[in-house]
Amino acid sequence: MAFNGTWKVDRNENYEKFMETMGVNVMKRKLGAHDNLKITIQQDGNKFTVKESSNFRTIEIEFTLGVSFEYSLADGTELTGSWNMEGNKLVGSFTRKDNGKALRAYREVVGDELVQTYIYEGVEAKRIFKRG
Repeated sequence: MAFNGTWKVDRNENYEKFMETMGVNVMKRKLGAHDNLKITIQQDGNKFTVKESSNFRTIEIEFTLGVSFEYSLADGTELTGSWNMEGNKLVGSFTRKDNGKALRAYREVVGDELVQTYIYEGVEAKRIFKRG
């Protein structure tokens, strides 16, 4: 269960451009790039509990691999989709409720870091976390 633990955001790659493509306004992009996000992941077989804490909100999400659920991003964008395990990667396939466009997300532990990759409309961004 390599994902288990608490992870604190360390750095971002292309995250502002990704947020811009998602339609997040400039103020929220500036704030979002410095949100001090902390994620706590607990895996129990195919079930995951993820607690996200940032400067803006604290939420807890429970999901089962392969089972669709609804989720709201910090900017209020509503999504529906699911996470699946592909090898040692968590792969998320989500659809925006407002425009039907696809958002892909990946979580992978690389060395001592958790790398989250997002792809939307051809724009890829990464958020890299260190164990907290």
